[in-house]
Amino acid sequence: MKFHGYFRSSSAYRCRIAFNLKGIRPETEFVNLRDGAQKSDAFRELNPQGLVPALETDGTVLTQSLAIIEWLDETHPEPPLLPPDAVGRAHARAFAQIIACEIHPLHNLRVLNYIKQNYGQDQAGADAWCQRWIGDGLNACEAIAAAQTHGGAFTFGDTPGLADICLMPQLFAADRFGLDLTPYPRLREIRQNCDALPAFADAHPAKQPDAI
Repeated sequence: MKFHGYFRSSSAYRCRIAFNLKGIRPETEFVNLRDGAQKSDAFRELNPQGLVPALETDGTVLTQSLAIIEWLDETHPEPPLLPPDAVGRAHARAFAQIIACEIHPLHNLRVLNYIKQNYGQDQAGADAWCQRWIGDGLNACEAIAAAQTHGGAFTFGDTPGLADICLMPQLFAADRFGLDLTPYPRLREIRQNCDALPAFADAHPAKQPDAI
Protein backbone atom coordinates (compact mmCIF):
# COMPACT_ATOMS: atom_id res chain seq x y z
CA MET A 1 0.00 0.00 0.00
CA LYS A 2 1.51 3.31 -1.10
CA PHE A 3 -0.02 6.67 -0.22
CA HIS A 4 0.72 9.77 -2.28
CA GLY A 5 0.13 12.99 -0.38
CA TYR A 6 1.36 16.43 0.62
CA PHE A 7 1.80 17.60 4.19
CA ARG A 8 -0.53 20.60 3.95
CA SER A 9 -3.22 19.08 1.75
CA SER A 10 -6.48 18.89 3.70
CA SER A 11 -7.47 15.81 1.72
CA ALA A 12 -4.22 14.00 2.48
CA TYR A 13 -4.49 15.11 6.13
CA ARG A 14 -7.89 13.42 6.39
CA CYS A 15 -6.48 10.17 5.08
CA ARG A 16 -3.53 10.28 7.48
CA ILE A 17 -5.92 10.57 10.42
CA ALA A 18 -7.97 7.64 9.14
CA PHE A 19 -4.88 5.48 8.64
CA ASN A 20 -3.75 6.30 12.17
CA LEU A 21 -7.12 5.47 13.69
CA LYS A 22 -7.01 2.11 11.92
CA GLY A 23 -3.42 1.46 12.95
CA ILE A 24 -2.22 1.25 9.34
CA ARG A 25 1.13 2.63 8.17
CA PRO A 26 1.26 2.80 4.38
CA GLU A 27 4.41 3.58 2.47
CA THR A 28 4.30 7.30 1.69
CA GLU A 29 5.31 9.12 -1.48
CA PHE A 30 5.47 12.89 -1.05
CA VAL A 31 4.04 15.02 -3.86
CA ASN A 32 5.21 18.63 -3.65
CA LEU A 33 2.21 20.66 -4.76
CA ARG A 34 4.16 23.92 -4.69
CA ASP A 35 6.62 22.54 -7.24
CA GLY A 36 3.83 21.24 -9.45
CA ALA A 37 4.77 17.57 -9.00
CA GLN A 38 1.06 16.70 -9.16
CA LYS A 39 0.98 17.88 -12.78
CA SER A 40 3.71 15.51 -13.97
CA ASP A 41 2.88 12.82 -16.51
CA ALA A 42 3.96 10.15 -14.03
CA PHE A 43 1.55 11.35 -11.35
CA ARG A 44 -1.31 11.90 -13.79
CA GLU A 45 -1.02 8.24 -14.72
CA LEU A 46 -2.02 7.54 -11.12
CA ASN A 47 -4.61 10.29 -10.81
CA PRO A 48 -5.77 11.96 -14.04
CA GLN A 49 -7.05 14.91 -11.98
CA GLY A 50 -3.51 15.75 -10.91
CA LEU A 51 -4.59 16.01 -7.27
CA VAL A 52 -3.61 14.34 -4.01
CA PRO A 53 -4.28 11.99 -2.41
CA ALA A 54 -3.84 8.79 -4.38
CA LEU A 55 -3.57 5.36 -2.83
CA GLU A 56 -2.01 2.42 -4.62
CA THR A 57 -3.35 -0.83 -3.20
CA ASP A 58 -4.02 -4.35 -4.44
CA GLY A 59 -3.15 -3.52 -8.03
CA THR A 60 -5.42 -0.49 -8.29
CA VAL A 61 -5.34 3.24 -7.51
CA LEU A 62 -7.91 4.93 -5.30
CA THR A 63 -8.45 8.70 -5.34
CA GLN A 64 -10.61 11.24 -3.50
CA SER A 65 -10.18 11.31 0.26
CA LEU A 66 -13.74 10.39 1.23
CA ALA A 67 -13.71 7.41 -1.11
CA ILE A 68 -10.36 6.26 0.28
CA ILE A 69 -11.58 6.63 3.87
CA GLU A 70 -14.80 4.71 3.23
CA TRP A 71 -12.85 1.96 1.42
CA LEU A 72 -10.54 1.82 4.43
CA ASP A 73 -13.50 1.52 6.78
CA GLU A 74 -15.01 -1.29 4.71
CA THR A 75 -11.77 -3.27 4.40
CA HIS A 76 -10.52 -2.60 7.95
CA PRO A 77 -13.74 -2.31 9.97
CA GLU A 78 -12.23 -1.76 13.42
CA PRO A 79 -12.57 0.77 14.84
CA PRO A 80 -15.57 1.91 12.76
CA LEU A 81 -15.53 5.45 11.40
CA LEU A 82 -19.29 5.76 10.89
CA PRO A 83 -22.24 5.38 13.30
CA PRO A 84 -23.95 1.96 13.46
CA ASP A 85 -27.36 3.16 12.22
CA ALA A 86 -28.33 4.32 8.74
CA VAL A 87 -29.60 7.73 9.86
CA GLY A 88 -26.48 8.35 11.91
CA ARG A 89 -24.28 7.43 8.97
CA ALA A 90 -26.22 9.80 6.72
CA HIS A 91 -25.75 12.66 9.18
CA ALA A 92 -22.03 11.96 9.54
CA ARG A 93 -21.56 11.79 5.76
CA ALA A 94 -23.50 15.03 5.29
CA PHE A 95 -21.29 16.82 7.83
CA ALA A 96 -18.16 15.48 6.11
CA GLN A 97 -19.46 16.56 2.71
CA ILE A 98 -20.15 20.11 3.89
CA ILE A 99 -16.42 20.32 4.47
CA ALA A 100 -15.06 18.19 1.64
CA CYS A 101 -17.51 19.28 -1.07
CA GLU A 102 -18.59 22.80 -0.09
CA ILE A 103 -15.83 24.48 1.95
CA HIS A 104 -12.52 22.92 0.99
CA PRO A 105 -12.78 23.27 -2.82
CA LEU A 106 -13.05 27.04 -2.49
CA HIS A 107 -9.66 27.36 -0.79
CA ASN A 108 -7.85 24.66 -2.74
CA LEU A 109 -4.38 25.73 -3.95
CA ARG A 110 -5.40 25.80 -7.62
CA VAL A 111 -8.40 28.05 -6.83
CA LEU A 112 -6.27 30.48 -4.82
CA ASN A 113 -3.66 30.58 -7.57
CA TYR A 114 -6.40 31.31 -10.10
CA ILE A 115 -7.90 34.25 -8.24
CA LYS A 116 -4.44 35.70 -7.70
CA GLN A 117 -3.36 35.32 -11.30
CA ASN A 118 -6.63 36.24 -13.00
CA TYR A 119 -8.28 38.67 -10.61
CA GLY A 120 -5.26 40.49 -9.24
CA GLN A 121 -5.70 39.38 -5.65
CA ASP A 122 -2.75 39.55 -3.27
CA GLN A 123 -2.40 37.24 -0.26
CA ALA A 124 -4.63 39.50 1.84
CA GLY A 125 -7.33 39.26 -0.80
CA ALA A 126 -6.96 35.49 -0.97
CA ASP A 127 -7.17 35.27 2.82
CA ALA A 128 -10.36 37.35 2.84
CA TRP A 129 -11.85 35.02 0.21
CA CYS A 130 -10.98 32.00 2.36
CA GLN A 131 -12.32 33.57 5.54
CA ARG A 132 -15.62 34.28 3.81
CA TRP A 133 -16.25 30.75 2.59
CA ILE A 134 -14.69 28.82 5.46
CA GLY A 135 -16.66 30.90 7.94
CA ASP A 136 -19.89 30.33 6.04
CA GLY A 137 -19.39 26.58 6.11
CA LEU A 138 -18.24 26.39 9.70
CA ASN A 139 -21.37 28.26 10.76
CA ALA A 140 -23.36 25.29 9.50
CA CYS A 141 -20.97 22.77 11.06
CA GLU A 142 -21.20 24.50 14.43
CA ALA A 143 -25.01 24.46 14.34
CA ILE A 144 -25.09 20.76 13.43
CA ALA A 145 -22.50 19.74 16.02
CA ALA A 146 -24.09 21.85 18.77
CA ALA A 147 -27.51 20.32 18.08
CA GLN A 148 -26.32 16.80 18.91
CA THR A 149 -27.79 15.64 22.21
CA HIS A 150 -25.55 12.63 22.86
CA GLY A 151 -23.08 14.71 24.88
CA GLY A 152 -20.12 12.83 23.45
CA ALA A 153 -16.59 14.08 23.08
CA PHE A 154 -16.76 14.05 19.28
CA THR A 155 -19.15 15.27 16.62
CA PHE A 156 -21.38 12.20 16.55
CA GLY A 157 -20.58 10.25 19.67
CA ASP A 158 -17.96 9.15 22.12
CA THR A 159 -15.49 7.91 19.51
CA PRO A 160 -13.97 9.86 16.61
CA GLY A 161 -15.25 9.23 13.13
CA LEU A 162 -15.56 10.54 9.60
CA ALA A 163 -16.97 13.92 10.66
CA ASP A 164 -14.03 14.59 13.00
CA ILE A 165 -11.55 13.35 10.39
CA CYS A 166 -12.83 16.06 8.04
CA LEU A 167 -13.25 18.74 10.70
CA MET A 168 -9.69 18.82 11.99
CA PRO A 169 -7.97 19.64 8.67
CA GLN A 170 -10.62 22.28 8.02
CA LEU A 171 -9.92 23.99 11.32
CA PHE A 172 -6.21 23.86 10.51
CA ALA A 173 -6.99 25.65 7.24
CA ALA A 174 -9.11 28.20 9.10
CA ASP A 175 -6.10 29.01 11.26
CA ARG A 176 -3.85 29.30 8.20
CA PHE A 177 -6.12 31.88 6.62
CA GLY A 178 -6.67 33.88 9.80
CA LEU A 179 -10.30 33.04 10.56
CA ASP A 180 -11.34 33.78 14.15
CA LEU A 181 -12.73 30.56 15.61
CA THR A 182 -14.28 32.22 18.67
CA PRO A 183 -17.84 31.86 17.26
CA TYR A 184 -17.50 28.07 17.15
CA PRO A 185 -17.34 26.81 20.76
CA ARG A 186 -18.57 23.29 20.02
CA LEU A 187 -16.11 22.83 17.15
CA ARG A 188 -13.28 24.09 19.36
CA GLU A 189 -14.30 21.61 22.06
CA ILE A 190 -14.24 18.75 19.56
CA ARG A 191 -10.86 19.94 18.32
CA GLN A 192 -9.43 19.85 21.82
CA ASN A 193 -10.67 16.29 22.27
CA CYS A 194 -9.20 15.23 18.92
CA ASP A 195 -5.87 16.90 19.66
CA ALA A 196 -5.54 14.70 22.74
CA LEU A 197 -5.47 11.56 20.58
CA PRO A 198 -2.18 10.46 18.97
CA ALA A 199 -4.01 9.45 15.79
CA PHE A 200 -4.91 13.09 15.19
CA ALA A 201 -1.82 14.70 16.69
CA ASP A 202 0.57 12.55 14.63
CA ALA A 203 -1.29 13.37 11.41
CA HIS A 204 -0.81 17.13 11.84
CA PRO A 205 0.95 18.78 8.87
CA ALA A 206 3.77 20.12 11.05
CA LYS A 207 4.75 16.57 11.96
CA GLN A 208 5.09 15.28 8.40
CA PRO A 209 8.54 14.57 6.91
CA ASP A 210 7.83 16.79 3.91
CA ALA A 211 6.71 19.79 6.03
CA ILE A 212 8.34 23.01 4.88
